[in-house]
Amino acid sequence: MTADGADETGGDTGEEDAQDFYGRWARLYDLLARKTPGITTLRTRAAAACRLEPGDTVVEMGCGTGANLPYLRERVGPEGTVVGVDFTRPVLERARELTAEYDNVHVVRGDATAPPVADADAVLATFVAGMLADPADAVDDWCDLVGAGGHVVLVNAARSRKWYGPPVNAVFRAVVVLSTPPTTKLRYETSPHDRLDERIDAAHGRLRDRSAAIAHESHALGVVRLTGGRVR
Repeated sequence: MTADGADETGGDTGEEDAQDFYGRWARLYDLLARKTPGITTLRTRAAAACRLEPGDTVVEMGCGTGANLPYLRERVGPEGTVVGVDFTRPVLERARELTAEYDNVHVVRGDATAPPVADADAVLATFVAGMLADPADAVDDWCDLVGAGGHVVLVNAARSRKWYGPPVNAVFRAVVVLSTPPTTKLRYETSPHDRLDERIDAAHGRLRDRSAAIAHESHALGVVRLTGGRVR
């Protein structure tokens, strides 16, 4: 969650509503983040796409309950630094609990569009672009943060473009609506999944524009997109 009041599925909601929503479901999200089939492979691939070396500094924007942080720490080793940034206090508390054994993993409250760090070798942002009012601008900031030769990796969910996409996307649309706070809202001026797709396309497109080398993968029947770029 970021300070602009947009939620992770592309909807718009008040800051306090979103804080309550994501805080209330922090432990359930953590369980899904760690136990969903295929999620371990996805997190391993995301960490590998950051192209980290021992001693590097990596920042995860929107770290949530910290499920990615051990994978990043494994890549940078005990001499490196891992920083997780998120806006929701209960979620961060869970992340701190789960990474307490690592003295070089730091979890801080902050906005992904204004990260509280000065520089890094890599930035990872998983399921964050749909939260942001201007995701392309955020990607620019992350690319500037790592500088030329650094890496930015985006992992996001959007409607599948595979040939078998229609039934998959029907389920995805339902998940998007149900996970958009407040869940009691039945009508939206703009459908959450349309807004989500626009934001994901904007973020991944900007990363491609800013990168000299690009890697792209799809997972979960084409719903999850992983794009990694070496910044020019």
